[in-house]
Amino acid sequence: MTIPGTEAEVELLLDRLRALRVEISTVIVGQDATVRELLIAFLAGGHALLEGVPGLAKTLLIRTLADAVQLSFRRIQFTPDLMPTDILGTEVLEEDHATGRRFFKFTRGPVFANIVLADEINRTPPKTQAALLEAMQEHAVTWGGTTYELDAPFFVLATQNPIEQSGTYPLPEAQLDRFLLYIRVNYPGEAEEREILARTTGTAAASARPVISADEVLSAQLLVREVRLADPLLDYAARLVRASRPDGSPVEDVRELVRWGAGPRAGQALVLASKARALLDGRFSVTLDDIQAVAPPVLRHRILLNYRAEADGITSDDLTTRLLTAVPRPAAPLK
Repeated sequence: MTIPGTEAEVELLLDRLRALRVEISTVIVGQDATVRELLIAFLAGGHALLEGVPGLAKTLLIRTLADAVQLSFRRIQFTPDLMPTDILGTEVLEEDHATGRRFFKFTRGPVFANIVLADEINRTPPKTQAALLEAMQEHAVTWGGTTYELDAPFFVLATQNPIEQSGTYPLPEAQLDRFLLYIRVNYPGEAEEREILARTTGTAAASARPVISADEVLSAQLLVREVRLADPLLDYAARLVRASRPDGSPVEDVRELVRWGAGPRAGQALVLASKARALLDGRFSVTLDDIQAVAPPVLRHRILLNYRAEADGITSDDLTTRLLTAVPRPAAPLK
């Protein structure tokens, strides 16, 4: 797949992206910020973790995205008894009826899809959670010494419930870092909730139709990397990530409240998500607003707070807000 070369091809691709947002809105009421962040992760070629209380349409949102793109989709319900083979696949013994020879054949699991929904990922033990690590990072699965490539694009969307602790297994930091964005799903507004009730308690059922193909998604992901990021903004993104680390941070709150700050992968996520946000708005140059807007979902799961911060009720989002205030911005306004 190549980057669109002509102005007409680029404009057609942008039209497809606009149509994708509209199509999702035919099923999902409100949640504009959540949909926007989900599409940013999608365009940037990363994975996303969605957190919210039950009943906020997290699973429906992901299924609607899958319906609106011409990509294969599989849903995995994570449970305490789920095994790695239930995700990756397993070998089964088969027999060639012509020769009578028996052999093992690898049967692919649900991870072999373009969009994989890992529903309630924190309900399964770390051994099974880790089965996703290679697939998420390498876009491949190794079984019996053979590596099986996953089809592109490959997008893992995981959900978790923040209010239930019994029977859950918090994701290890190494796996959390594989998610480009950590998206918080909030309650709908009053008017939106009324619309939800009206839509979902009648006889009509809304559904999304495919509006963008796999090749167009891959082209959009390549185009994201062509979006311009001025050097002063690149320096700002690097300073923002480095300031989240307690050793030598210029921000006093970080030095006092943070155990571990964000690593280099956070900087990569910050840049790619900023570029994806710009392209989603039809722009080909990143602004300061783009970087600051994606900073919370990028850093939310990459800043580990100490006991003092937890005792004071301070969250990683609070620290990100302080970073955005304290870290010097580029000297001149950039468009």
